[in-house]
Amino acid sequence: MNTADAGYRSAFRPDLLAGQVIVVTGGGSGIGRCTAHELAALGATPVLVGRTLAKLEGVRAELAERGCRAGVQVIDIRDGAAVRDGVAAILAEHGRIDGLVNNAGGQFPSPLESISDKGWDAVVRNNLNGSFSMMREVFTQWMRAHGGAIVGVVAPVDFGFPNMGHTGAARAGVINLTQTAALEWVQHGVRVNAVAPGSIIGSGLGTYSAEFQERLKTRRTHIPYHRLGTEAEVSACICFLLSPASTYVTGLVLQVDGGLRLAKHNWTVPEHQAIPPYDPFGQSARPEFLKGQ
Repeated sequence: MNTADAGYRSAFRPDLLAGQVIVVTGGGSGIGRCTAHELAALGATPVLVGRTLAKLEGVRAELAERGCRAGVQVIDIRDGAAVRDGVAAILAEHGRIDGLVNNAGGQFPSPLESISDKGWDAVVRNNLNGSFSMMREVFTQWMRAHGGAIVGVVAPVDFGFPNMGHTGAARAGVINLTQTAALEWVQHGVRVNAVAPGSIIGSGLGTYSAEFQERLKTRRTHIPYHRLGTEAEVSACICFLLSPASTYVTGLVLQVDGGLRLAKHNWTVPEHQAIPPYDPFGQSARPEFLKGQ
């Protein structure tokens, strides 16, 4: 039987997100950049948000080479007024916001006792306050009247986050925001979910200290997959949560961690390469210290 002739439309069709406008914070690099490529491949118009225009324009140029359209909006998400005005500007240019990917964030490795007030505030303002401001403005300016989908990028923080306590606290706050917004906004047709990436390969890892990089190199041995993840493996999950395929899903935190949360000290997974990486664009950035891993 030909399902196309029978009128069946799969949720995983090539034009899945055609006509949609989806805002991606931190769209100039990393997971945000890869998400923009994935969204464009599904027919959406990604609007890249960040603080550095050159990075955003670089990703827009990549998409243009593929014949895909993207918007760019410079916003410091730590500034609530800037977020309000930036969202208004996006709506003025594109006329709608069907989805928001709250991906922007930043942190640095440090034990709790060494985090200064300034360092703490910088991470919390970016990772928690910025996510809240974007959610609030996208909801009040558009989604309350039209519905939509919001996906946050958090972290696996269920059992603490040693050496990353500032971002652990902020990401835990975003998880609670996700669950709260999922309940408060459901009657407006807004779904709110999050993904929690585990150890993901990206160029940003190269900025960490040599000691921390050595820890990352051995991290793969603790992950049941015996490898680190790719940015595309995260962006694919983000796009699923934005899509009609997840219509009955809200308030979820989807773990994208190669099974790390299941790792047990009394159960050793043999060395293997049974599940190869997903990297549809062949553009995953791999820092020098992970070459050969």
